[in-house]
Amino acid sequence: MPEQEYRDDPSPRERPGPDETEAERRRRRARFLRELAEARALRDRVQPRRAKAARLRHAMRMRTFRW
Repeated sequence: MPEQEYRDDPSPRERPGPDETEAERRRRRARFLRELAEARALRDRVQPRRAKAARLRHAMRMRTFRW
């Protein structure tokens, strides 16, 4: 993975310092969301039955959601 060097970042639970810019925060958040999506895709590939059940549950929730 080309982004291995970013793994040494401090824990996301730590409060960012006052010198962190909005752009750095957005980059960190985008990287987190990319990694989260990658982890979900991997889980879906290795557990297809569970992924299908989760998709069906989500579809049912969306059908019954009231605006």
